[in-house]
Amino acid sequence: MSESESADSAEAVATHSGFVALIGPTNAGKSTLLNRLVGAKVSIVSHKVQTTRATMRGIAIHDNAQIVFMDTPGIFKPRRRLDRAMVMAAWSGARDADLIMLLVDAERGLKGDAEAILTGLKEVRQPKILVLNKIDRVRHEDLLALASAANEAIGFDQTFMISATNGSGCDDLMDYLAKTLPEGPWYYPEDQISDLPMRQLAAEITREKLFLRLHQELPYSSHVETEKWEERKDGSVRIEQVIYLERDSQKKIALGKNGDAIKSISMAARKELAEILGQKVHLFLFVKVRENWGDDPERYREMGLDYSK
Repeated sequence: MSESESADSAEAVATHSGFVALIGPTNAGKSTLLNRLVGAKVSIVSHKVQTTRATMRGIAIHDNAQIVFMDTPGIFKPRRRLDRAMVMAAWSGARDADLIMLLVDAERGLKGDAEAILTGLKEVRQPKILVLNKIDRVRHEDLLALASAANEAIGFDQTFMISATNGSGCDDLMDYLAKTLPEGPWYYPEDQISDLPMRQLAAEITREKLFLRLHQELPYSSHVETEKWEERKDGSVRIEQVIYLERDSQKKIALGKNGDAIKSISMAARKELAEILGQKVHLFLFVKVRENWGDDPERYREMGLDYSK
């Protein structure tokens, strides 16, 4: 092989990798988009805003690039200690990334939290791209006006218009990220799609089903922990989880009349876990009251959040 052929071969197999912080207002569709880009369920999706509490990573392979998405909590005006910790985690994730991807709900535009995020991004030096989501619900001329207004506030390197739900525009976005991230070796094994331990991902799935079933009745002050994980000889797995609530009155809501709510939550979580694990799942849920868990430093450590602020 000649030197030129060798160089061409080396160039052909060069890999790219890097971290992309996915930030935006609450309920902009970040978790839906992350799951779409990774091609698997790695982040919970709920009608409730602010369901993502700490930064987690979803890992995608596109062409010769490994793209590590950092799914951050939605950025909003904090009112409680937990709120402040979540917003801090989002900005910290942005500052640690190679590239920042701001996701904006095209229907809601730049009002409220989105406008505040644009102001905050002016202090962040990393390259930034703008992604307008839910474009299938907005007129084309309104999308162009929105993109123009955002780029007047901050000079984004690139603007994309996508639908996280149906995948429109996502291939172009992935092509850009794969080419833009720095050249270098991959950070994770090729078959790994998340940095969450399986016990924690299982807890997140149950928390999603809890929100989907009771999103109008149950507050954010619910927390799920996987307390037992037993691989059984028949190839199945026994999982025991505890749903922690702050007040006794919430316990009745979580259980439901004759236990209907907790049964429905358990069935939905068990079905999804079985699909992800590829094995039969025996899931047992328990509901306990842990008063003021939102002020417990240990709970913050478990979620990867900073309690001190």
